[in-house]
Amino acid sequence: MAVTRIKESRSDRIFTRTSAVILTLFGISILYPLIYILSASVSNPAKVNAGKMWLWPVDLTAAAYHEISKYHTFLTGFVNSVIYALATTVVAVVLTMLAAYPLSRADLWGGGWFMTFFLVPLFFTGGIIPTYLVIRDMGLLNTRWAVILPGAVTTWNIIISRTFFKVTIPPELLEASRVDGCSDFRFFWQIVLPLSKPIIAVVALFAAITQWNDFFNALIYLTNQSLFPLQLVLRQILILNTVDPSQVGDVSALLHKQELRDLLKYGVIVVACLPPLILYPFAQKYFVKGVMIGSIKG
Repeated sequence: MAVTRIKESRSDRIFTRTSAVILTLFGISILYPLIYILSASVSNPAKVNAGKMWLWPVDLTAAAYHEISKYHTFLTGFVNSVIYALATTVVAVVLTMLAAYPLSRADLWGGGWFMTFFLVPLFFTGGIIPTYLVIRDMGLLNTRWAVILPGAVTTWNIIISRTFFKVTIPPELLEASRVDGCSDFRFFWQIVLPLSKPIIAVVALFAAITQWNDFFNALIYLTNQSLFPLQLVLRQILILNTVDPSQVGDVSALLHKQELRDLLKYGVIVVACLPPLILYPFAQKYFVKGVMIGSIKG
């Protein structure tokens, strides 16, 4: 059977080709910095500083990653960031699901008022100083909870989760479960959650990536360096340009040169980007589906 193709108009062809060019340039603008940093982290720092490396590595060397392995502050920060990301993800998923599902139920008494209560902080916040005073009065300063709790639950995640539940969980399913003697908690645990893997993946990914990239809460609430996340260590290297020589191994020949900082700078950026890049492909299928259902429909 012959397939009949609709002939594109001239304006359609122009639009398609223009879009392809724009997307190609946009992709290059994203890929080039990533490739450059990755190449610089395994290149001779002297040639990188001299501008002899444009894209691909020059004089391959693993010195950056060798020094990073001996930079104890970095290793501690990496472990702390993993702890913060995992703990925040668990807290965010649990609290968001417990808040969003009741709000999606039409039989929730005062549901509109509760939703308004959640929406107000989306537009108005107390500010840094009142938030700091709350954290201080709760005794959370210089604890891991000061980093985990403040940003664990967001109104945006609650809204898209609520919309997902409204679209995905039909009222008839709840009525049928009640006929069989199923309680609300059992219905939520055994029926709602297994059907909600896409939105759980969305909330988990949002929470984990946000926490992994965040340094501001740690900068405000933490003074104990043993609790610093990786991004705060990275900030010290990139912005403050400080590397503690006592934390580094036998690099006395490099301490008087700018090369040491550059070695650690590019290497730390690469290592800090790896966990999100590794995580996203596994959650992509659920992530796209959850965002589409939770934000567009309903």
